[in-house]
Amino acid sequence: MRIIAGRWRGVRLATVGKGDPGAHLRPTPDRVRESMFSMLTHRDVIEGAKVLDLFAGTGALGFEALSRGAAQATFVENGRVGQTLIAENIKKLDAGAQARLLRMDATRPGASDRGPFDLVFLDPPYGKGMGTKALLAIRPWCTGDALIIWEEDAPMDAPAGYALLDHRRYGSTHVTLLEVA
Repeated sequence: MRIIAGRWRGVRLATVGKGDPGAHLRPTPDRVRESMFSMLTHRDVIEGAKVLDLFAGTGALGFEALSRGAAQATFVENGRVGQTLIAENIKKLDAGAQARLLRMDATRPGASDRGPFDLVFLDPPYGKGMGTKALLAIRPWCTGDALIIWEEDAPMDAPAGYALLDHRRYGSTHVTLLEVA
């Protein structure tokens, strides 16, 4: 897995290869990441953004945002494999001043001292209902016009406090774009 564009373009990230089902890690394919970031670039929301990457896995989405001009990224991951990969990637990219790893459950995050966040990536384990729980829990962490990119295996409805902006399908991956309502 590599960074697609920006200052770290072409840099290979620490990865688990095709994924680690036991740890619920399945990297977002390059094609899907390119499409997601094309949507975000079109909306002009990356430059200077405070990014929250929930169920971060390797951190590829947050690191891609940093590479493209986001101001900071906070990675929330409770799995040991994912935490190790994110820490390796922070070190590899020398991104310690811009990146922070929170070793916690995204569905029960508590208070935040890094927000408010204006761009949120949400890539929970598919089909477990964890995405909605996480969005409801982190609502106080978000700005009033925060944008959320939600990756799942089915189209997702906007939970209370969020509005649906767009939905796209890339093979078996569904990407839902929401904003704080």
